[in-house]
Amino acid sequence: MFNQNGLSLDQAPPISVVLRFFLSGALFGLLAGALVLIFGTKIFDAANIEAVILTHTLTLGVMLSFMFAALFQMLPVIAGVKLTAPTAKANMVQFPFILGILLLLGAFYTGKSILFAAASGLLGLSILGIVFVMLKNLLQLPNHSASSKGMTVALILLAVLTILALYLTSTLGGFMQGLHYTAFKTAHYSFGLFGWIALLIISISFQVIEMFYVTPPYPSFVSKYLPIKLLGLLVTGFALSFLWQQTWMVVTILIALLLMGYAFLTLRRLTQRKRPITDATVWFWRVGLSLLILSMSATVDIQFMEMPKLQAFNYIFFTGFTLSIVFAMFYKIVPFLTWFHLNSQGYFTAPMMHEVIHPKTAMKHLYIHLTTLVTFMLSVFISPLVYVAGLLTTFSFGWMLWQIVHAWKLYIHTQKTGEKFEMNIGVSNNT
Repeated sequence: MFNQNGLSLDQAPPISVVLRFFLSGALFGLLAGALVLIFGTKIFDAANIEAVILTHTLTLGVMLSFMFAALFQMLPVIAGVKLTAPTAKANMVQFPFILGILLLLGAFYTGKSILFAAASGLLGLSILGIVFVMLKNLLQLPNHSASSKGMTVALILLAVLTILALYLTSTLGGFMQGLHYTAFKTAHYSFGLFGWIALLIISISFQVIEMFYVTPPYPSFVSKYLPIKLLGLLVTGFALSFLWQQTWMVVTILIALLLMGYAFLTLRRLTQRKRPITDATVWFWRVGLSLLILSMSATVDIQFMEMPKLQAFNYIFFTGFTLSIVFAMFYKIVPFLTWFHLNSQGYFTAPMMHEVIHPKTAMKHLYIHLTTLVTFMLSVFISPLVYVAGLLTTFSFGWMLWQIVHAWKLYIHTQKTGEKFEMNIGVSNNT
């Protein structure tokens, strides 16, 4: 995916745009670890406001921040979309986005209408604003790859997800009666987990699995039709749920089966790598895909029986799936971008990718991540272990935070002290 041929700094955003979203995601990850320490095992019951607060800290603060970072970087590379004034657009999104998340968490905790109103305004404008910009550019493309088509569908679903969220926050804030609150809440949950998070990861994987790991391509019937099938199922589930109460159960089972099939297929692709060298990112993908299979299996079981502990495990499985893929992409993107931008600016002293983040450093994070997941699972049965899991969560995101800071310091240090090729390369110094 990241091939310097055909990719220039005119297409790629400044490295600061990507790193700042990674930074905010890591900081919200630290907040999530702190909230686990404060809330304890209350986080495992979706009926508790503590679980709602932690969920939105992870989905908005951590996952959406990381996904914005990936989109700003990958849209020019995967889809050929050139976002004009990327720094200005990042500012337009990030600052109201961060403030909106903090206000939303405060609104959940206090129930104050003014906080719900302020959070809704900031989050609605920032998310829908950047989605509109990205979709406008994507829809103008003359030719689409499977990944660009999937990202288009994922962004559409993010817009729908945000509109559903605005209805819910307006109801919670007392600004609407919320006659369809339960139906919209179920749709918000489904569109968020299956339509935005899972679909975006799937769409990106169509390109990066083959390019990063030199695997056979996905079958065309998967890469072409899986995003559309997920979109169709989600829209059908929402539309028919007002007529038949069991619609979401059927739709959820079908989606779960599709996602399990995708996970098994991708795991198979990873065993067919032409370059057998295994690094931490391969294992992050394997762990994430395995957790997706477990999560979707649990999702199917939960449709037929009330199992609180299995539901708690399902939260852990799906969160672990998402974060595993996020970490896998992080350890590919950050070292490459640091080297690429410096090399493109003419610094022959630009650090190699393994000097930005050493493969052993990424592997250590994999062990931290696995220990965190196992500790969370054990804490479902042994309650005090949840505090250990909270500490490990903080450690995990702190580890990532340091890699971001280290990469940025190395980037700035090379710009200040590095030696350039003695020729005019015609590239501006973007930071």
